[in-house]
Amino acid sequence: MTIAELNPQRVWKHFYALTQIPRPSGHEEQVVAYMKKFGEDLGLETIVDHAGNVIIRKPATAGMENRSGIILQAHLDMVPQKNSDKVHDFTKDPIEPRIEGEWVYATGTTLGADNGLGMAAAMAVLEAKDLVHGPIEALFTAEEETGMTGARELKGGILKGDILINLDSEDEGELYVGCAGGLDGNFEFAYKEEAVPAGMVPYALSVTGLKGGHSGLEIHLGRGNANKVMMRTLLPLMSKYGVRLASIDGGSLRNAIPREAFAKIMVPKDKVAEVAAEVNAMTSSIKTILSIADPGMEVSLVAESTPPASVIDVSTAFAAVRGVIAAFNGVFRMSDAMPGLVETSNNVAIVKSAGGTISVKCLMRSSVDCAKEGLAQILAATFEMAGAEATFSGGYSGWRPNMDSPILKEMQKVYNDMYGVVPEVKAIHAGLECGILSGNYPHWDMISCGPTLRSPHSPDERTLIPTVKKWWDFLVEVLKNAPKK
Repeated sequence: MTIAELNPQRVWKHFYALTQIPRPSGHEEQVVAYMKKFGEDLGLETIVDHAGNVIIRKPATAGMENRSGIILQAHLDMVPQKNSDKVHDFTKDPIEPRIEGEWVYATGTTLGADNGLGMAAAMAVLEAKDLVHGPIEALFTAEEETGMTGARELKGGILKGDILINLDSEDEGELYVGCAGGLDGNFEFAYKEEAVPAGMVPYALSVTGLKGGHSGLEIHLGRGNANKVMMRTLLPLMSKYGVRLASIDGGSLRNAIPREAFAKIMVPKDKVAEVAAEVNAMTSSIKTILSIADPGMEVSLVAESTPPASVIDVSTAFAAVRGVIAAFNGVFRMSDAMPGLVETSNNVAIVKSAGGTISVKCLMRSSVDCAKEGLAQILAATFEMAGAEATFSGGYSGWRPNMDSPILKEMQKVYNDMYGVVPEVKAIHAGLECGILSGNYPHWDMISCGPTLRSPHSPDERTLIPTVKKWWDFLVEVLKNAPKK
């Protein structure tokens, strides 16, 4: 069986089609064109705005014209993450989905169920001839994963509905009414390139095998951060044995916990055995710490045949290594208002050297703006004391819960009537677009729901097949019971 044949087929066929369209963040041209044609082929009003957002309108079915308009919202892009041994170009190659038991995975890459399944459900609603619903608008936003650009750029007054159902949360049976805001931190060390010292031999140092994952949803799981592991390993090599750093490349996306990091180093010829022993010792120590949360980590030291053209000056290399080690990473504070919810966190996401600069990029999240700002101060102080220049960008506020929301009460009732249990109401430590969208549409009543996904933003991303049907049936019933205007 292929995923296009799974139940409900009307959702899965669209999701399969989306897996065949390259759509990493910032490269959504093909999927925008696909969605535009999809809407137009159905004879529905279809708009593509200046930011690449796609809006498709479907009139109410007979007798439902007096219901509040509902906006079904999902994002067009996906996170492009792959295992280092997987040959895959996200701008050209299709995703290769596979079924394992009750789960759908991709083969060596992210699956794109975040948020392809949300898109597929909205497409199934637009296409269906047998559903009962009021006025529907489907909003497919651009570049959600790399800064929520589409949501930021969406103009007020374009959408006509009163209720927004975001289809981008990841636990079936739970309704989300709040999310974290975010802030990007950028820390740069300017370095000088120096000639490779005599008496040294080139080696490649790599950190691989970590689980990675979503830097909001999975930040509390204690998984290893490849950048932190790399810097912890490098520090004793540099301080004890005079190892020189030539380049570093760790992590690739701000919103993904870094799974891999790679460094080119020069090792004194007479210290090779000692350096190898030190790497083994450090690896053993760190593996002990991660033995439960992330047991697959490996650190390797491999001789290279060709030396690098230059090395980074000693003082800057030490400053960057120590700065990353000192930088806070992980859960900073749990929520007082909602037990079990991460309030504030940081992900030391990317460390790269190029063109005379070592760049460290972090993503801070918090449901409390002043807590996010406080963490930003701590990171700025940490990196500035190490000699880096600190800047911040891309800040956005979270989505404040409204426990008196009419659509929340209606969806709780519908779910209880269908399944005999009242769904949990939660906030999420991730950056749903609801908070940003409400800036231009403050009157919207908003909620988020979705099927069960695990390990989004990593090659272990997967979705639980039975939850997709349960979620779809629930969504259909919610549309049928949309409140009157």
